[in-house]
This record gives sequence, C-alpha cells and structure tokens, in this order.
Amino acid sequence: MTRSAELGSIAMQKPVLVVLHQEHSSPARIGRLLRARGYPLDIRRPRFGDPLPPTMAEHAGAVIFGGPMSANDPDDFIKTETDWIGVPLREGVPFLGVCLGAQLFARHLGEKVYPHPAGRVEVGYYPITPTAEAERLFGTGVFPRRVYQWHREGFDLPRSASLLASGLDFEVQACHVAERAFALQFHPEVTYAMMCAWTVKGHDRMTMPGAWPTRQHHLDGWFAHDAAVARWLDAFLGFWISRGRDSAQPATGPAIERAFPAGTDLATAAE
Repeated sequence: MTRSAELGSIAMQKPVLVVLHQEHSSPARIGRLLRARGYPLDIRRPRFGDPLPPTMAEHAGAVIFGGPMSANDPDDFIKTETDWIGVPLREGVPFLGVCLGAQLFARHLGEKVYPHPAGRVEVGYYPITPTAEAERLFGTGVFPRRVYQWHREGFDLPRSASLLASGLDFEVQACHVAERAFALQFHPEVTYAMMCAWTVKGHDRMTMPGAWPTRQHHLDGWFAHDAAVARWLDAFLGFWISRGRDSAQPATGPAIERAFPAGTDLATAAE
C-alpha cells in the first residue's frame, strides 16, 4: 500500500487521547504525525482538572507525555495518571509513555523511579543501543542510535516488559509490553522550536552533571541527529497505532521497515 493510500484508508479514526502536564505544552511532532494519519487528538491535562476516561472505547490509543515534575511527586494527578494507565493496558489499546509518561508506566507496573546514584542527568543527545527485540520488531538498523533526552530520573525494566534499547547512565531507554504498550525515556517528539525554548527556560538543567553544557551544543545536535529520529518516529507511530485496529497483524518481523515509504534508505534513517 502506498503512503497516500494508507493515509486515505484510515481517515476519520477515533481520536488519540493525549495527556499533557503544563498549561502551554503540546504534543509536538507526535501530535502532528498522528493527525496526518487521520487521528484527531483529545488533549487533556489532569494536572489542571481534566478527567481521564474510564474506558478507551471512544479512543484509538493514548499518549502520556513528559513534564518537569517527578513520577514520585505526591500530587493527586500523578497518582491518578499512574493508576489510569491500567485502562489502556487492560483493554489492549495502544499506549505510549514518553519520558515522565514512561516513568509513570514503570510505576504502574511495580517499578521504582529514581535518580542516578551519582547525580548524573541526561540533558542533550545521548547514544542508545537497540536490542535484538527491537530488531525483531522494527528491522535491522532502523532504531535511532542517538536520541534527545531531558531527564534526571530513570527506572528499571518492568518484569512484564521487553527491553528495546539501553543507555549508559540510565539503562532502560525503551521497552514494550505485548506490542501495544511502549515506553520511551527519550523525546522523539521534540522540534527545533521546542529545543530553543527548553534550553532557555530550563537552562539550569544544562549545569547538572552529565548534561550537554551549552545551548549551541543542543541545537547543533538537532541538525546532526534529528533526521534519523524523525524518520523512525513517523514509521513507529504507524506501527504503534495499528496495534489497535489490526490485531491480526503478524507479531514478528521487521514491522517498521515495512512501514517506511518505498525508496527510504534505512541505513541513513537509522544513522
């Protein structure tokens, strides 16, 4: 199926539930790519009083994004979101947690979220290593090798999850449960404009141990590494959202490789 045929065939889908944590934050590139596939976005901010649905019957999937807070904070909305993750997991609806969302996912599955023992952070672009499981799902050489990070806590691999990518200071960088629920410690949704904003408003993060120290380092990294991440994310989202509407799709094989448009250079796409 061509890309245009694929997009046309899935127009007018159920919305994807998007959970954000700041008043002016946005789903950024992930939101744009989902809309391009015909999925409206139902944006909710439980931190500011928005409710979460008791069932996913009216939604195609759910994404919980990041934020400056910790998954260990005592706020009611943190507990509400952590507990609510059980809804898409029980109903087999695609779920994606990004950074804080990934840590809430780990908490829901019984793991602790904690800072690096030496106080190190990941703020900037860092190398990750895909596992054999990532290559089984997505194809050899497709997963990005260097990704943008903005966090100071990590988590252990939940017992029910399979590791997809590992890092140095924070081992668990990506994992999944049952090919429908995915957790990404890194930020593939980040745009150049977002990076400009984060490196100004969050400048103090760049003074922490292990962080990329200057704004220019971050922006140079975007030009060097973002194209590979963007290509992977586009194809990954197609694979991820299809878990809900096509349960008969094979569970093995290079699914993301099949999702790339014809003519894509997979070696370049993966850096």
